[in-house]
Amino acid sequence: MKLDIFTNQWLDIVFEGKNKAYGAYELRKSNTKTTVRALIIGAVLFSVLVAAPLIMSLLPDSSGDDDSLDTKIVTMKLPPKKEEPKKDLPPPPPPPPKVDQVKFVKPVVAKAEEVTEEPPKITEIKDKKLGNETIKGDPDAELTVEPVGNGPAEVVEDNTVYNTAGIEVKPDFPGGMDKFYKFVGNNYQTPEEDGLKGKVYVTFVVEKDGSLTDIKVLRDIGYGTGKEAIRVLNKCPRWTPGEQNGKKVRVLYSLPITIQSAE
Repeated sequence: MKLDIFTNQWLDIVFEGKNKAYGAYELRKSNTKTTVRALIIGAVLFSVLVAAPLIMSLLPDSSGDDDSLDTKIVTMKLPPKKEEPKKDLPPPPPPPPKVDQVKFVKPVVAKAEEVTEEPPKITEIKDKKLGNETIKGDPDAELTVEPVGNGPAEVVEDNTVYNTAGIEVKPDFPGGMDKFYKFVGNNYQTPEEDGLKGKVYVTFVVEKDGSLTDIKVLRDIGYGTGKEAIRVLNKCPRWTPGEQNGKKVRVLYSLPITIQSAE
């Protein structure tokens, strides 16, 4: 008997006496149908992808619908702001009195018969102005002088608090900073607490007159150490103020106070 491999007859021969309920038999039995189905689906998808540009070109263009929309942008222009006339302005100065003026004729090289107007003589232009025409001045006119201005109405005081890092002349304690630290050490009363140690960080502003203001405790170690630092700085002598651009200014200063109780 002749065996046709294109039919499922050979499967029966191969799986004769074996468990046909096993998945391999069913997979090989349906292999032909699965291959044909995959080939058909692949051909359909390929045809759709190839024909997609042609289909898109045949669809009507809907961009023309936007022509009916009003896309005009309206810009609003505000009327120019009217400037109010300044009050209490001095009256404009009177025009200067007329003085004798002699028309200046530029000298040119020309033939004698072509000269139409001679330039003025030295005696004619002495103590007189030169211009495009001759004008007779008014000898009886009063001389006027414009009033001298008073300068700016007010001077803005610089109350900016500068930092010691960017100041031209830093504030200084009388006798130097070593004496300032000695002053703080001699006047600071450490609380009587066993094993108390640490740092108290304080900031203050050296004013233009050298006094200390705006004293703040950034961090203390308790037991009244911050309040004691404020008390000492309040009784501190005046400093030499800092300077910026040749003027006395306010300067922020920071001070760490190290506390070490006696054991």
